[in-house]
Amino acid sequence: MGRSYDEEYVEFADAALPRLTRTAYLVCADRHRAEEAAQQALIKLYLAWPRVQRRDGLMPYARRTVLRSLIDEARRPWRRELADSDLLETLDQPQPDSFGRIDERLELVRALQRISARRRACIVLRYFDDLSVEETASVLGCSVGTVKSQTARGLHDLRVALESVGVTRIRIGKEVLAT
Repeated sequence: MGRSYDEEYVEFADAALPRLTRTAYLVCADRHRAEEAAQQALIKLYLAWPRVQRRDGLMPYARRTVLRSLIDEARRPWRRELADSDLLETLDQPQPDSFGRIDERLELVRALQRISARRRACIVLRYFDDLSVEETASVLGCSVGTVKSQTARGLHDLRVALESVGVTRIRIGKEVLAT
């Protein structure tokens, strides 16, 4: 006898939740919003689970749902009350560790917030989620050329943002970005 839909779903959700949450966090820089977006995506997937025929497209669907959830949330009026620059100023300044180093991950998250949402999504999907250009285009619902151009411009903007805080080299996914 085969496994039930619920067992298959739970197995998928357990494996996908950490990755979806990380992707959402890198896009929005707010752990609570990231967790909520990932959970909303998994709820929508659960509701559609019995109708899903192909299981190979689940992760792209979940990623797309997370990104759309974040975009929809950002469009709501109460989200617009804080401008992006005000939000960045509210983040705590990084404190050096006992060796005088500043946590580069925090600087990377801050720098990601300084670039446009579309470019940020391209960078997160390409370099942190290790998606191909074609897979990224599918998730974002745009052309391959758009992904390439937005990624290139986003990396340039990211270099500028990191350079402004004194970070000259940083690891982004498997790549090292030098400013």
